[in-house]
Amino acid sequence: MPAPHLSVIVITKNEAARIDACLASVAFADEWIVVDSESGDDTAERARRAGAQVFSFPDWPGFGAQKQRALDRAAGRWVLAIDADERVTPELAASIQRAVAGEGGPVAYELSRLSRFDGRWIRHGDWYPDRVLRLFRRDKARFSADRVHERVIADGPTARLDGELLHETMPTLDDALAKMNRYSTESAAERAARGQRGGLAAAIGHAAWAFLRGYVVKRGFLDGAAGLAVAAYVAEGTFWRYLKIAELARRLPTKH
Repeated sequence: MPAPHLSVIVITKNEAARIDACLASVAFADEWIVVDSESGDDTAERARRAGAQVFSFPDWPGFGAQKQRALDRAAGRWVLAIDADERVTPELAASIQRAVAGEGGPVAYELSRLSRFDGRWIRHGDWYPDRVLRLFRRDKARFSADRVHERVIADGPTARLDGELLHETMPTLDDALAKMNRYSTESAAERAARGQRGGLAAAIGHAAWAFLRGYVVKRGFLDGAAGLAVAAYVAEGTFWRYLKIAELARRLPTKH
């Protein structure tokens, strides 16, 4: 049996409502690898029915390390990394297939991600255009070890593909607030461990700039009420992250 040419990797945790559509959008691949964090629903069973190999781990090492686990289990010459709440459009699928069929050239490709917030597609501000490096040669890339906001580190030239990666993020405001709290906590822990300083003044300053950058500089106001909500969301997450950094720093042992 020939080795797979294109592998898709996905990490999951209780994604039964979204994993079917995610995997259906990448049905053109040769192999699907799902690394699951012991979901309490039938995510793993659904992924297996869709043809994926599923690997389960009880611990949570952070996004970067978890995605590296998935990458380590892929066999394809090329790898496409997506999340369970993302969908590959037909235009992007065609671009991916052309890219992996060629010889030479870039070793990795950026995709243009289009996100939906509380029911509306966001086309301005901090969220668009959102360039994410997701397609790469397996032997030429790895994931950073960041617990949140992990990235692909590629060893060689990169390019950008036509088409969009649809991101069905945070369908409700409750989802958005829960994700903000979770991400700000993990990011703060990582930054505090590196010695970064937080505090009220830093929280206010960075949050104010985050709002102005997204809403005014990057014209988030063109998305109307949704654009205002996204700018406020980004600013609030920034505010809490810097306060949490200060709180965590106070708990760290003092160096003598």
